Amino acid sequence: MPEPLPETAAVCIGEAMIMLAGGPGALADVETFRRSVGGAECNVAGGLAALGVPTAWISRLGDDGFGQHVLRDLQQRGVDVGGVEVDAVLPTALYVKESEDGRSRMHYYRTGSAAAAMDPAFLDRPAVRERLEQARLVHTTGITAAISASSAEMLERLATEPRSFMLSVDLNWRPMLWRDKDPAPLWRLLKAADIVLIGADEAEVFAGTSDPDELYERLGAKTLVVKDDAHTAMVLEQDGRHEVPALSVDVVETVGAGDAFAAGFLTGTLQELPMVQRLRLGHLTAAAVLTAPEDHAPPPAPEVRERLLNCSDEEWAATKIGPA
Repeated sequence: MPEPLPETAAVCIGEAMIMLAGGPGALADVETFRRSVGGAECNVAGGLAALGVPTAWISRLGDDGFGQHVLRDLQQRGVDVGGVEVDAVLPTALYVKESEDGRSRMHYYRTGSAAAAMDPAFLDRPAVRERLEQARLVHTTGITAAISASSAEMLERLATEPRSFMLSVDLNWRPMLWRDKDPAPLWRLLKAADIVLIGADEAEVFAGTSDPDELYERLGAKTLVVKDDAHTAMVLEQDGRHEVPALSVDVVETVGAGDAFAAGFLTGTLQELPMVQRLRLGHLTAAAVLTAPEDHAPPPAPEVRERLLNCSDEEWAATKIGPA
């Protein structure tokens, strides 16, 4: 049986954005957009809460309608937002999804956002400090390290001060965000983490290698998860490795699947599941998002999760996930 979880088992710290998805066609020709909430850390927070993990999301939002929508959306999904600071001047970030010729392209409008104004002193806010002190796990990403120098400094403080929680970092390498910036703070953050999640393709660009053993040696994380897109996911630890193939999925949209995988894997970690089941839970939650048009989606039903977490390797390999 999974271990019981405390009142606040997980905290996710990072930006949220409003996502405006246009209909098919060039952005210049689209007249109507569908609104939803995106952002790596808030996607993970929602995914953790959907899997029954008491989760808080900590960040800053603009005092605008978009910020109010983010708060309502996450609250409705069971995420604690009491540690969020509302900025009376700076806006909530947003991005626009353009879909043309079967491909999606993202246009980001996040420079000067309220989230980018997070700094080391933000961690001293009582509502933030209280949640960090309760947490068993804190999750963030390389995106938050990239959006501003002050947010990178905040994460460096979070990672280097004495802590009682596990620190999880998803690389989420975004070359455009790091253009003309020194990635040294991101390297330090990854090396300080207890759990690092990294895609093989982004590792090749960021670190110059996708070899799991070389990445494990260079990053020095206690637990390294290397995801190879639709093929496999591997965990490397000091006492060995485990690998689980991805499920066969009828893909609708790929955005958000990595965040969903992180939510599944981290849930399994908090529940102290066997490593193979942690990887399977990551694949299952990622598959649910891959079959949905939004950045997040409800995980498979509990009975489906239970069956697939405990099925044989042959049954797992034969499973195919399609749109709900």
